[in-house]
Amino acid sequence: MSEATAPRTTRRRRFTVDDLLADTSPQARGTRELAEAREIALDRIEPDPDQPRRSFDPERLEELAASIRLQGVLQPIAVRYDTVRDRFVIIHGERRWRAAQLAGLTTIPAIVREVSDEQRLIQQLMENILREDLNALDRAAALRRLKQQLGDVPWEHVAEAVGIKRSRLFQLLATEKLPEPVQEAIRSGRLSEKQTRPLHGLPEPLQIALAQLVERERLGQAEIERLARALRAAPELATLPSAELTVRLRALVQEARPALGRRRRSGRSASPVSELVAAFERVRQLLEMIDPAALDEAERQVVVEAVQRLGPALRRWHAVLQTRDSVS
Repeated sequence: MSEATAPRTTRRRRFTVDDLLADTSPQARGTRELAEAREIALDRIEPDPDQPRRSFDPERLEELAASIRLQGVLQPIAVRYDTVRDRFVIIHGERRWRAAQLAGLTTIPAIVREVSDEQRLIQQLMENILREDLNALDRAAALRRLKQQLGDVPWEHVAEAVGIKRSRLFQLLATEKLPEPVQEAIRSGRLSEKQTRPLHGLPEPLQIALAQLVERERLGQAEIERLARALRAAPELATLPSAELTVRLRALVQEARPALGRRRRSGRSASPVSELVAAFERVRQLLEMIDPAALDEAERQVVVEAVQRLGPALRRWHAVLQTRDSVS
C-alpha cells in the first residue's frame, strides 16, 4: 500500500479525571476553582502573634457572631500553613475567626496562601489601616515593625508600601509620644486620634487634664483646638494641682463656647464689646448656678484668686463708667 493510499490515523484527545469532574454549566464560564480554598477546623487555626491589631470590641464581635449564626461566614479568611507546628496561621480575618467561635461554628472557609513575612505584614496593615479598623497606636506599632522588616528604610518608603500619605503616617506615630493615660483612652476608643492632635506640644499634665476634660465634656474639635491654644499661651498652668487645673479648664471651656457659637451663627468674629457683655452674662449665670458653700478647699482657693485678679479691673471700669454718666 502506497504512502498516498494509507489510512490516516487520528489522535484522540485524552481526558483526565479533572475533565470528567469539571463544571460545564453556563455559570461556570469565565471562572476557575481555587484549589487553596477550603473549610478548616477552627481549632487548627491560630492568630498571628505579629498581627497589628491588638484589641477587639466585644460588642462588635458579638454583632458579627449574631450575623454569622444567621448567614454563615460570607467571606473566607486568609491563612498560611506553618509546617513546623502543623497549624494554619491567620493572615487576615482574625475578627471573623473569633466571631465564628462565638457563633458556635466548628469550621470556617479559608484561603491558604504562601506569602513572605514582609508581604504578610503589609497585607495585614492594608486591611486594617484602609478600613480604619485599627486604633492609631496599633497602626503606629505595626508601621514601626514594617520599617524594621523592610531593612530600616526611610519613613517615606514605609508610607509608600502601605499606600498612605507621609503626613498621615507621622500623625499616627505621634500618638506614641502621648502620656499613657491618653494612649489608653485611644486604645479603648474613648478618644480618637484626631481629638488628641491638639494636645501635642503641651506639657504632660496639661495633655492629661485636657484629654480627661474632652472625654467628660464631649468637647467638639473646635473647642479642643481653642483650649489647646489657650494652654500653650499659659504653660504655667501645668504646675497647678489636678483639682485646680480642672476648674481652670472648665472656666476656659465656658469662656470659649459663647464665642464659638457666635462665629458659627454669623460667620465672622464678634466685636470685643459684645464678647465682653456675653462674658459678663455667662459669669452671672455661673454665679447663680454654683453654690459657694459646696466648693471644696482647692476650688475655693481658685475662685478667690480669680476674683482677686478680676476685682481691680472691675473697679476701674466701674469708676470710669460712673464718671462719664455723671458728666453726661
